[in-house]
Amino acid sequence: MAGGRLGLGDRQAIAAGMAEGLAYAEIARRIGRPTSTVSREVARNGHSDYTADRAQQATHRKGRGRTIAPQPNAGDDRARAFVDEFASQLVGTGMPRMASRVFASLITSMTATVSAADLVRELDVSPASVSKAISYLEAMELVVRQPEPGRRRERYSIRDDVWTQAIRADSSGHASVADAAQRGLALFGTDTQAGIRLARMGEFFGNLASQLRGNDLADPGVDDAMTVVAALGHGQRPMTPQELATALSWPTDRIHNAIRLLQHRPALSDPFVVSESDAGHALEPRSDRLSTEQRAMLRGD
Repeated sequence: MAGGRLGLGDRQAIAAGMAEGLAYAEIARRIGRPTSTVSREVARNGHSDYTADRAQQATHRKGRGRTIAPQPNAGDDRARAFVDEFASQLVGTGMPRMASRVFASLITSMTATVSAADLVRELDVSPASVSKAISYLEAMELVVRQPEPGRRRERYSIRDDVWTQAIRADSSGHASVADAAQRGLALFGTDTQAGIRLARMGEFFGNLASQLRGNDLADPGVDDAMTVVAALGHGQRPMTPQELATALSWPTDRIHNAIRLLQHRPALSDPFVVSESDAGHALEPRSDRLSTEQRAMLRGD
């Protein structure tokens, strides 16, 4: 009966609709239920592997084992409230609402990767909505997907270099706006009100794109270099590239590239320099940061 619990007949209709490739909204209309009821039913019982019999059996097992419904956890409520607030902030930057909710859920996840079923269940949305949001985030190079070992499902995670990618995306977008403004300037002319406004716009976005491209944050090698500085500072002793690679779980080539960048751009390790000896690489204070008198006072001479 509509409004009550789903029965075997309802579940058979859901399975049949999925086999036909129908949208959840259409399946829900056929059985007289809300679309959210159908999406939750499918998410709880196998997603793409949904079958009516298995879903019915799972419901009976849950019913037999059910005692008292668990009370909401205050910590969970606060976490959900934060995710909603964070998603709203992302929407304010121009990201679509569903993509913002999925991104906020992924970045606040306590696990390294999250499945589509996890997102459907947590956000209480349809698998199609999650899939569309993931595709958007992938196109922005903010999220990566990987197969779940031994299963046909995929899991999603935030890229390690997500903020570098975000800056690059902003830089590219600002440069495109600047180019468009220049084309408009050529069309309307420099001596028109439209041309004057477009010239100012092109100059502003052109400068912004140049600043972002020149920012250290846009260089993925900078983050590696700073991590090596932190490792040397934490170790407080000379370390060979192999020792650093082992400690950081990096390939040796990555260590060499980071050290090479530190040698070419000493400002990255300021106020220290990365020295090299037979014992390995180490951090040493820059000699030009302190005067001779200051160094003597610090040594107690």
